[in-house]
Amino acid sequence: MSMLTPPGMGGEYRITGDKYPRMRRNRHRRIVLAVIASAAALGLVGYGVVQLVDVFSGDEKRGTVAADRPDCKPEPKPEPKSSPSLKALPKPGQITVNVLNATTRTGLAKRTADELKKRGFKIGDVANAPKEYDKKVDASAVLLGPKSALESGLPVLGTQLAGAERRTDGRKGKEIDFIIGKAFKALAKKEDAEKALTKLAEPAPTPSRGRGC
Repeated sequence: MSMLTPPGMGGEYRITGDKYPRMRRNRHRRIVLAVIASAAALGLVGYGVVQLVDVFSGDEKRGTVAADRPDCKPEPKPEPKSSPSLKALPKPGQITVNVLNATTRTGLAKRTADELKKRGFKIGDVANAPKEYDKKVDASAVLLGPKSALESGLPVLGTQLAGAERRTDGRKGKEIDFIIGKAFKALAKKEDAEKALTKLAEPAPTPSRGRGC
């Protein structure tokens, strides 16, 4: 009896030859494995597509996050307002200046008056300073005018000389005295004076109150 013959079968069912029966895989199992592999491949492809879309549309999404949030609304842009200081400030041609010399240097008032005239100011008296100021002004100059000129004519004239003192008195007219003191050397450079005048006329910036999103 051959070793391949099952016990109890005797020789009637003897298996002969050199070919043996082969075990075949279950067809249903192969189908399941194929379906799983296909699903995994489709999942990988879908994930890749989502990543590409996110890369190209990421900036746009980030830009619309604040707009989508109900608690983060964009601040309304303030409407431009006219500058009251620009309207209140007189032009140099509207200011009459009396140039008075309180120093011992001869001709200083005349030269200063001529330069102020070139810069557009009206010139009134050109003379020596009165006794109350003569040789008593240690600063570069004292700008003396009516109280009404404190926020108008005095600041405008002050752009022509840095460090000049500003004072007011009870005069009724609108003229301003430019009293030259001991520390005076020269008027500010014309371009510097023009920049200072432009800056003086600019309105003060209004602080914005932003809201974090």
